[in-house]
Amino acid sequence: MMIVKFVEVYETTKTHTQDADRTYSLREVFINPGHVVCVRSDTGFKQRLQEGQLPEGVDDRQEFSRIYLNRGQVGLDIVVVGAPSLIEQKLRVLSTQSTKQKVLKG
Repeated sequence: MMIVKFVEVYETTKTHTQDADRTYSLREVFINPGHVVCVRSDTGFKQRLQEGQLPEGVDDRQEFSRIYLNRGQVGLDIVVVGAPSLIEQKLRVLSTQSTKQKVLKG
């Protein structure tokens, strides 16, 4: 099984307050490409970046994507750093490598 590493943006505030009062942080997350249902651009986090709500050091030109994952009856979605085309490319490359390994191993 191949997994792909991304950088997730997650909310660190304890209570759900107004958008302006929320704080965010970054962490590594590992995803099985076989569980990805959909990848979409998340312009809301681009706006939060411009408003200074995201951690220091995140490049102002950065884009964000929301990855929707299949969890059986209930789905899960997470926001990661990177444009949807970059996310799709990273998922496809590892998925292709995994398929080649299965064919080679028989």
